[in-house]
Amino acid sequence: MIDKIIKNALNEDIGDGDYSTLSCISEKAVGVAQLLVKEEGVIAGIDIAKRIFQLYDSNLELDIFHKDGDNIKIGDIAFEVSGSRRSILSTERLVLNFMQRMSGIATQTNKIVKLVEGTGVNLLDTRKTTPGLREIEKMAVKIGGGYNHRFGLDDMVLLKDNHIDYAGGVKQAIYFANKYLKENNLNLKIEVEVRSEKELKEAIAVGQIDRIMLDNFSPNLIIKVLKLIPNHIEVEASGGITIDNIRSFAETGVDFISVGSLTHSFKSLDMSLKAKSSF
Repeated sequence: MIDKIIKNALNEDIGDGDYSTLSCISEKAVGVAQLLVKEEGVIAGIDIAKRIFQLYDSNLELDIFHKDGDNIKIGDIAFEVSGSRRSILSTERLVLNFMQRMSGIATQTNKIVKLVEGTGVNLLDTRKTTPGLREIEKMAVKIGGGYNHRFGLDDMVLLKDNHIDYAGGVKQAIYFANKYLKENNLNLKIEVEVRSEKELKEAIAVGQIDRIMLDNFSPNLIIKVLKLIPNHIEVEASGGITIDNIRSFAETGVDFISVGSLTHSFKSLDMSLKAKSSF
């Protein structure tokens, strides 16, 4: 999947040819470029950059000074790439596009992970990702210290509000989901989203689920209803959670907190690829 994403991105960017580079850089010219960090954060995408260079020109060589997940500061050099100047120039923007975005996600994730340290809660991402780039963005979440929820609709059964409303209620949705899995010989976990204490009690009464998502429950309400949920059912909090209040949600005792903004509202980290060698 990673190679497929990279090859598609290279084709999108280069098309029939990097004419800017081809027109003014000799085919035999070699050089060195440095990945310069221009903003403090957590770096991510080193391995992706390495793979981009390998796929485009296997003769390019990397000297890597920072690994994915390292804390970086302004002025740090993450790596040096050496080889064909044409190849370096043609891959420059793609490497930066991936690394800036991945580092932004990793930095934001790491910031939130630190806010819930010591509570035992696992910070989850969601499917709110850039279409076609989910593998890359979820990789960045893990680099930042978070955990991945499902990658796609075939990973597990997640019965959300619209599923429940279309199915005719919590009881019906859970019944239909279990029936479908059994009939199709599928071994998948079932999670159900509940929007009220009434729906929660209905879900617990039905059973046959692995996790309950408490949607837009306040921390005080979560503390109250956790006593109703059997220990074998995992509990996830979601909705209305911000940097300012996430600690209070984490301290309720839930197993997971899912935060969509990890991958849909991040700020890319500033960095550049600068030529080092002279003419």
